[in-house]
Amino acid sequence: MTNRATVDMWFDPLCPWAWITSRWLLEVEKVRPLDIRFHVMSLSVLNEGRDLPESYQELMTRGWGPVRVCIAAAETAGPEVLRDLYTALGARIHLQKYELGEELFREALTEVGLDPELAAAATTDARDEALRTSHNAGMKPVGTDVGTPVIHAPGPNPGETIAFFGPVITPAPKGEAAGKLWDGVVLVAGTPGFFEIKRSRDIGPIFD
Repeated sequence: MTNRATVDMWFDPLCPWAWITSRWLLEVEKVRPLDIRFHVMSLSVLNEGRDLPESYQELMTRGWGPVRVCIAAAETAGPEVLRDLYTALGARIHLQKYELGEELFREALTEVGLDPELAAAATTDARDEALRTSHNAGMKPVGTDVGTPVIHAPGPNPGETIAFFGPVITPAPKGEAAGKLWDGVVLVAGTPGFFEIKRSRDIGPIFD
């Protein structure tokens, strides 16, 4: 029996690119011996104190809500619930175009079998310390000049972990194509001294 490795992804439900990467990882899980675990980072935390355009600053203000709800859910039901809750939130945010707010949070919580009253966590800073702890655990190995998605994966040497931002892709590859992309990403990310490969985006997110 092939041993399965654990891969960790940090997400903010707001980010369309993280959403696509997460759907890709779930495809990779089907064709490679990997188990994907999800964790919360926060673009609102990341961008604190930065000089941002007014429209983006407004988004960052509203962005506290969904990550706080995720942290409350994980504390209530265990971190495993984030897998399904992220799917429930992301489908509504990116596919169904819900407005961020109580209706979105309550529906998503109900879908995954949690108390919809946890939606109240969106408007309180009571769990912000736990949120920052989760955020920092994901971001510290990659630095603060990137956002989400962030992935931590087993490295080429026993006991080694490699951490990286990305990949930023659209649409998410399916089947063996997803697996081949994973193989390539891990190969380059696990190369000592490798930092960046990039080109300008010429299309927006495709939620396929």
